[in-house]
Amino acid sequence: MQKLLVLLGLFLIFSCGNDNDKLIVKGNIKGLKKGTIYLKKAKDSTLVTLDSVTINGNSQFELKSKIDIPELYFIYLDKNDNEDERISFFADKGVTEINTSLENFVFGAKIKGSKQQDVLEEYLTMMSKFNDQNLELIKENFDANVAKDTALADKTKKMHDGLLRRKYLYTVNFAINNKDSEVAPYLALTELYNANIKLLDTINNSLTPPIKSSLYGKKLQAFVSKIKVEEKQQ
Repeated sequence: MQKLLVLLGLFLIFSCGNDNDKLIVKGNIKGLKKGTIYLKKAKDSTLVTLDSVTINGNSQFELKSKIDIPELYFIYLDKNDNEDERISFFADKGVTEINTSLENFVFGAKIKGSKQQDVLEEYLTMMSKFNDQNLELIKENFDANVAKDTALADKTKKMHDGLLRRKYLYTVNFAINNKDSEVAPYLALTELYNANIKLLDTINNSLTPPIKSSLYGKKLQAFVSKIKVEEKQQ
């Protein structure tokens, strides 16, 4: 009996340890009756499936995966109509909640989870404002060209170019101001990959030691080093 209790205790400890190393994604897709939801991440330039669940009537779901380091994960929805939709989020150990609807699966998603996701959400909120302004200026420029109003077309083009520069610089400053988050090198790699090497180097050098040793921190260092080597060879 005593041995059984010891074994049971060890089992519980082992189980708890495993849970501490897991990402648990809980959520609800309002309006979804049937379909399959996949949890995926990028590995060697391909997306690998980590877990999946089939929905048949109940739109709530739960997915699990072992996770070692914070990185971008994806929720894919297969509605059996040959169209896959996906939601991206910054994953880390613990619970992430994703609530959305079938009608507005991607853009209506509300995500609550890792601290990295909170930082990313802050950035995306500002980018949404930039994108709204960008669309307005594109429309104004188009209308000006149709009306053959050269002065207005030139003005809106300059405003559009200025907006793109502000958007670019905002991303640089955001990455530097969040040097203690894995989001910083991630943004440098995905939003600033064609930036001047001096800007990329500035972001890279600003990262705190834990972030420099993270997945995206290592990738940014390798990317910056590669560009420097290529520039020397030119």
